[in-house]
Amino acid sequence: MTVPPIPQPAVIRHTTTEDVLAVVTGTFLASLGLFLLRSADAVTGGTAGVALLVSLATGLPLSVLLILVNIPFFGLGLWLKGWAFTLKTIVCVSAMSLFSEVHQWALGDIHLPALYAALGGNLMIGVGILVLFRHGASLGGFNVLALILQERFGWRAGYVQMALDVVVVLVALAVVPFTNVLISALGAVVLNIVLALNHRPGRYLGG
Repeated sequence: MTVPPIPQPAVIRHTTTEDVLAVVTGTFLASLGLFLLRSADAVTGGTAGVALLVSLATGLPLSVLLILVNIPFFGLGLWLKGWAFTLKTIVCVSAMSLFSEVHQWALGDIHLPALYAALGGNLMIGVGILVLFRHGASLGGFNVLALILQERFGWRAGYVQMALDVVVVLVALAVVPFTNVLISALGAVVLNIVLALNHRPGRYLGG
């Protein structure tokens, strides 16, 4: 006897309005999280972490560096993910850069305890990235690579990102105090746990 196939739930696509609101929400949260990290000389992973490290080391504007370090990954996204994903990612990175300037203007130079900034900042970044992932976008950089590896090989995007982030956090030893690096590493784990637990292949069918 032939077993009938199990019906698959219909995929309900996001509307353009929903995508726009998601981009604003995700980039605002992620950029605010990054601002908290910078306020305590803490770091994070990904190209955002690379941009933050360079900013701390040189004093160059974070908003400019966020775009510069992502340029090679825009090409990678275009090659393997297509125009729609890449254009969304460019918009997201640009929006995050803009919001970074807004936070600096609105909040000024604040100084927060490193533990609070690292945990709270990375939690906000993780939730922001998750919102963007759910709408077919990302913050570029390692996000692009992590998503591609998840789709091609089934590797969890959060775990891939975590491995790459470890490298970035270790490099931070050359820029920030050892204690801040340890706290930053804990914060990076929080960020990637958010992604690993909430962005699994096949769990979310929106597009």
